[in-house]
Amino acid sequence: MPSISYATKSHRWHMVWFLVFLTIIITIAIFLPRFLQEKVLHELSYGLMKFSLDDPLPACARWKDHMPRTRDPAAYRLYIEARKIWRSKIGWQLTRDETTRILTDVKKAAELGDWGARALMARFYLRGLGILESNHVLDADPVKSVEITRMAAEAMQPWGLYDLGVAYEHGYGGAHYDIELAWAYYLKAAQLGSPEAQMALAQAYIEAGRLDDEATMLECAYKQEYGPAAYELSIKAGVLKQYHKAILICHKGVKFGSKDCAAVLKIFFKKGFWDTDSTEEKYALRPLGFKIDMERERRYDMIYDALQINPDLKLNRLDKVLPLPPAELPPWSGVEDAIEPESNDPPTY
Repeated sequence: MPSISYATKSHRWHMVWFLVFLTIIITIAIFLPRFLQEKVLHELSYGLMKFSLDDPLPACARWKDHMPRTRDPAAYRLYIEARKIWRSKIGWQLTRDETTRILTDVKKAAELGDWGARALMARFYLRGLGILESNHVLDADPVKSVEITRMAAEAMQPWGLYDLGVAYEHGYGGAHYDIELAWAYYLKAAQLGSPEAQMALAQAYIEAGRLDDEATMLECAYKQEYGPAAYELSIKAGVLKQYHKAILICHKGVKFGSKDCAAVLKIFFKKGFWDTDSTEEKYALRPLGFKIDMERERRYDMIYDALQINPDLKLNRLDKVLPLPPAELPPWSGVEDAIEPESNDPPTY
């Protein structure tokens, strides 16, 4: 038989080693990014874990339990008075003097260490302040916004962890686009009680068919007096034809500051029914005094308009001025009657 030359053998070995090397390179290319991502998730001081729909849902937690125990009264007063001005009008109605004062005082309160002020500055840097040329005082700077958010996340504050997840989900402010990392932040934020994160997880659970877990996460947010959770729970109760429960939850949502709940109840008392004017619904609600009520409709409409301008409003005295049927309506002079006077206690988060 003819012999195989040394050159031919050498060529074959070169080909084998080349294929081995190429296989290694391809393997590294496939698995290195995932390895590095997992390494980042586990090495971050926040103790992030990858979110998986196969894992048990996090326990209910309260965001306030993970904020500082004390709050500087002077910094808080600067911040809250500026916030009141900011929320007192629609954006285009603010004067330049007002936006200047808002920015100056919120920035000062943030420098003094108030985390509410820092969160608001993060928002201002993300979107800018002043929507008209006549009242514009701050350009958007997403990088500065995310810098503040990272400070809050490093301090293990639920709002910071959630907002940082949003930055990664959309890829702005120096946070690269990374869905898995975003959901790791959402999971951690939910574990620490962020109602926004609890709502995000609820949406993920319902899309995966975990209906009970979705309801649990919504309840977690609802127990923290989070208006959007009340709205979602009321709609779900209505779909299940639990009309009285739907109205009770939605009324609570108005207390929490949900304009969507105010709109639903305004329409309900205008039409006199929740879903359809069916015999079943009439049988459930009419004996309880629920019917067309133009005065209740007017009051919910006024509340809706107020919440459109100022979603910060908490209407803790709502039951005293706008109780649900069958209670009689007392006189009222406006939405301010439903707002609890400010406490003289030391400020808290």
